[in-house]
Amino acid sequence: MLKLIKKVIKTGDATVAYPAKPIDLSPNFRGKPHYSAQQCIACGACANACPSNALTMTAAADGDSVRWSLFLGRCIFCARCEEVCPTAAIKLSPAFELAVWQKTDLFETADFPLCRCRRCNQPYAVQKEIDFALSLLQESAALSDAQLAQRRAQYETCPTCKKMHGLSSSDRIDIGRHLNAEAR
Repeated sequence: MLKLIKKVIKTGDATVAYPAKPIDLSPNFRGKPHYSAQQCIACGACANACPSNALTMTAAADGDSVRWSLFLGRCIFCARCEEVCPTAAIKLSPAFELAVWQKTDLFETADFPLCRCRRCNQPYAVQKEIDFALSLLQESAALSDAQLAQRRAQYETCPTCKKMHGLSSSDRIDIGRHLNAEAR
């Protein structure tokens, strides 16, 4: 028994005093995702890339917005969301202490308004995503204000109206009847 005690004393501490002393984390440590709604364009790339379905994009109850939500209880901290985000709106932080008293505290949400079509007034895309695409276009092509306004009108028209606008009036009437029949 004395041999064992001597060996333990000689070896020293093998554990860390975690609650009393912070843990030294690796620079590549993947902890809680930090989300910036101001940078997000609600493109849904993170939700598509999430293997555990911790990130979701759903239509809000009002029908005029899209809700981005993160449920930390399902997150596996794989960093795929960080890799695919075009605006760096989501980054994994070193935070790992995620204990909460209520399950609702594990949810993060953000709502994004939808753009309504200029012709039919139906919501079809997130306004921030359209604004982001136009800002990239303006930076790369150096458009004038008139050209930018023309592009905005094109971007703020839904695909159905774009198709109908390019067709003759008789074709539009047939498509309109078809769409009304489908709605019933």
